Amino acid sequence: MEIKVKGLREKGTKESAIVKFALWIGKRDFPFFTISISMIIMLLWAGLYKMTVPGADGIVPLVTNSPLFSWDFKLFGVYPGSDFIGITEWVSAILILIGMFKPIAGIFGGVVAVCIFFVTSSMLLSTPGALTVVKGISYMSFLGLFLFKDIIGLGASFYLISYYGKKTVESKNYL
Repeated sequence: MEIKVKGLREKGTKESAIVKFALWIGKRDFPFFTISISMIIMLLWAGLYKMTVPGADGIVPLVTNSPLFSWDFKLFGVYPGSDFIGITEWVSAILILIGMFKPIAGIFGGVVAVCIFFVTSSMLLSTPGALTVVKGISYMSFLGLFLFKDIIGLGASFYLISYYGKKTVESKNYL
């Protein structure tokens, strides 16, 4: 099978080989499987950890300083509030997993994950110590870098919504 791409050199050059490789990866859904399985594992693992005493204690400064989510600990308390967060992460993971068979569920799982990662990404701005100044230049501290990874989770969640949306339309099985 020869793939012709406008603007590339003849067959056998590095450009055409790399483009063929990229298309080969896409046809096998490697990006989807890598992102979805990673998200499922991360959400299950992080959710379970938040249901432990050290996990709940570890997120106290993040949640209590969040203008979007400080209500959680005020309403439920630290440990039940942390359990609520963990259960939400589990729900998202399970819906993303079910989405592999019923794509509409994956859309809902992605939406829940977008909400999770939007809130946690915003904590980068509200958590004391997330930024540090060294010689007059502001950097992210280890805490800031820990929170920044949730922006990647946010992007992955949007990708999953898009992917499952396309699969839902292809299957014509909306509900």
